Amino acid sequence: MRIEAYTQVQQLYQTQKTTKAKQAGSASRTDQVQISSVGKDFQAVKAAVAGAPDIREELTAPIKARIQEGTYSVDNGTFAEKLLQKYEEMR
Repeated sequence: MRIEAYTQVQQLYQTQKTTKAKQAGSASRTDQVQISSVGKDFQAVKAAVAGAPDIREELTAPIKARIQEGTYSVDNGTFAEKLLQKYEEMR
């Protein structure tokens, strides 16, 4: 292989790279983001949900008290029906 041919090919590719870089640099464009009203509403709802507590104490406190007293019982039939209903909804 001749070394002169290799350097000529290399020089050819070098000139193409510099012209592409010059072309890209001359076009100065800026990116812009516009959020729709639905997106803004979604952000507001997401912020409201994030600010809400994970556990609603007004609902869980009576159940906790009944469990501690030993008076809380679960109806197996009702539980099974609700479990099957949720299963059907997920299918």
